[in-house]
Amino acid sequence: MTTDEIPEVLPSAPPSPWRSAPFRLFFTARSASLLADGMLMVSLTSAVLGTGYGASGVGYALAAWMTPIVLLVLFGGVLADRFSPQIMMVAADLVRMVAMVAMGALLAFADTRLWQIMALMALSGAATALFQPGLASIIPQVAQDIQRANALLRVSEALSALLGPGLAGLLVAYWDVAGSYTVIAAAYALSALGLLPLRRLATRRTEGDAPILQRLAAGWQEFRSRNWLWSVIGIWALFGLFVFGPALPLGASLITEQHGANGFGWIASADGAGTVIGGLIGMRVRPGRPIVAGALAMLCFALNPLAPALEWSFTATAAAHVLGGVGFAFWGVMWATSVQTHIPLAVLSRVSAYDVAGSIMVIPLGRALAGPAAEAFGANRVLVFSSVMALVCLGAMLCVPAVRRLGPEPEIAEATTASV
Repeated sequence: MTTDEIPEVLPSAPPSPWRSAPFRLFFTARSASLLADGMLMVSLTSAVLGTGYGASGVGYALAAWMTPIVLLVLFGGVLADRFSPQIMMVAADLVRMVAMVAMGALLAFADTRLWQIMALMALSGAATALFQPGLASIIPQVAQDIQRANALLRVSEALSALLGPGLAGLLVAYWDVAGSYTVIAAAYALSALGLLPLRRLATRRTEGDAPILQRLAAGWQEFRSRNWLWSVIGIWALFGLFVFGPALPLGASLITEQHGANGFGWIASADGAGTVIGGLIGMRVRPGRPIVAGALAMLCFALNPLAPALEWSFTATAAAHVLGGVGFAFWGVMWATSVQTHIPLAVLSRVSAYDVAGSIMVIPLGRALAGPAAEAFGANRVLVFSSVMALVCLGAMLCVPAVRRLGPEPEIAEATTASV
């Protein structure tokens, strides 16, 4: 047989994540924590309103939960890289479980004060800041097919967002709000139990006892050394300020006015269904330029604020939210896979923390400014502006050469490891 007759051996596709027992454990744990997160907002709102503190009290409690996440998430990334993400995530779940048990006991047996609710929510938020950065570091360790693993997790996230609030509402209505916190605590406990066996995974972390600030600086160096990374996060921050910030409160208000509370519920479900579809598409489609493909899909999200702004029909608004959900989920899969593929595992939690911080810190500001902007210019005009800004931000992202060039596999020049 000549060399010309030797058949070409094509590389086999990576095995499905479902064939990995560690991934199945991680998926179960993550789904449980996502379900708890989905339940938490409904239970918190019911608890604050039920104790007589009104809508302003809900805002204070949400701020008490969100503020520690923004302030501590960078340190959560440092600690995850220092001690391993598995240990930090198990500890975070246990803290959140204790906080939810305490909340349930407080509501059931005590005269609840707002400051007590805020303190427990702040504790839960601090634990979430320790939990979140480690997610990106675990996925490459439990699945060879990173993209499909991210797609499966995106589907789980969408289903949890759909089922969590409904489950919490049923528990509050047919049991009591304290009981709903008991179920949330149980979900966090299940998450910890699923993550606990993963502590045996080999962890690539840097050695030595470098100070936290030095490790934080090393993560920043890894972050800023990649043009595609900091460019996307910078643009995404503007997206959060001008699009995500106003779209939820103003969009929900206008949709409720135009189609009623029941119509808003169905449209929100349409968005969730689109997210599931986008995650399923992310399992199959493997573009040669992942971030470019994700950004193009994300263009569909511009329809979300545009539909209520232009007072589209119920059917058209629901279709717009399906497409927006598809685009958002597909973008999420492409982005998460790119970060986890191109960043060295030893610094991935720290880089992921910068990603999380840059992505979420301006959204509360956008939501806070949405009301005054709507009063000054009208909610419809603000949402049209949001839709235009979505196109502008995504167009700017596609104009960045480093974003356009980024492929599915890391370049040799990028395969560096931080020294601390």
